[in-house]
Order: sequence, then structure tokens, then C-alpha cells
Amino acid sequence: MSFISVFDVLGPNMIGPSSSHTAGAVRIGQMVRALLDGTPDKAEIWLHGSFAETGKGHGTEVALVAGLLGMAPDDMRIPHSMSLADEAGMKVNIAHKEIADAHPNTALLHVTDIQGDSMKVQACSLGGGRIQIDKIDGMKVNCTGEIPTLIIRNTDKPGM
Repeated sequence: MSFISVFDVLGPNMIGPSSSHTAGAVRIGQMVRALLDGTPDKAEIWLHGSFAETGKGHGTEVALVAGLLGMAPDDMRIPHSMSLADEAGMKVNIAHKEIADAHPNTALLHVTDIQGDSMKVQACSLGGGRIQIDKIDGMKVNCTGEIPTLIIRNTDKPGM
């Protein structure tokens, strides 16, 4: 038997206008920030499908950056995240990109921290504020953030 969550009916507590394009995008940014273990110094963000087509009007761009800054989906500062990122010294570049076999609400984020460590994360927003991480550094994964998940990044070379 499958149960649905109240979030499947009502959606998350959030700054709008869209649970997919705004709340989900914030959660993607939060997950990428957690995977990087801090605020990125630089973020290259590519939007695919519906994220690219309607993302600006739905706040997807500012929501992704808000998540990278550590904001929650109901943070009143989300609309100002671009200027807050600029004040924090985070360089942000956003473009559109077709990504083969990707969900329509997909973003690909290439983030780099102040030490120069970087990672690429492909994630999609499934609706109702739910997300799924599809790839980390090109490796296929299936991580929703709904349960604790251990991610280990390893450099395969002698001495590591």
C-alpha cells in the first residue's frame, strides 16, 4: 500500500510561486551546498527544459542561488539571493543547456569552493518541493535527501 504525504497535496511551506521551480530549486541548492560542505565561491548553473523555459519567471534562478547560500524554501530573502551572493563574493553564471535524457525540471550545477575543490551535480525537481540528485561528477546516483545518505568522493590514485 502506498501512502501520500500532506506535501503531495498542499506543497511545502515556501516563498512562491512554484513548489517545483522555487521550493524544489532551493532544495537542490541546499543539497549541492551540503555535498560541497559549504558555500561555493563560484557556481556555474545550467537550466534544462522547463527550468530553462520558465525558470526566470518562477524564480528558479534566484531559488537555486538561495539554496547555495544556505537559505530554506520559506526564507523571505530568496528574491534577493543574487545580490546577496554578490555581496558574499560568490560568482554566479546561469545559462540554458539541453541535457539528454533529463527530467524537464533539471539543473546542472558546477560549484567550486574557496580552496578550489569542485563538483558537478545534476538534479531535478519532482514537484511539491521534492528533488532527486541524478548525477554527481558524472556518476549516476539516485538521492532524494529524504533519508540520510552517505556520499564518499574518492580520488583513485596511489597514496589516497
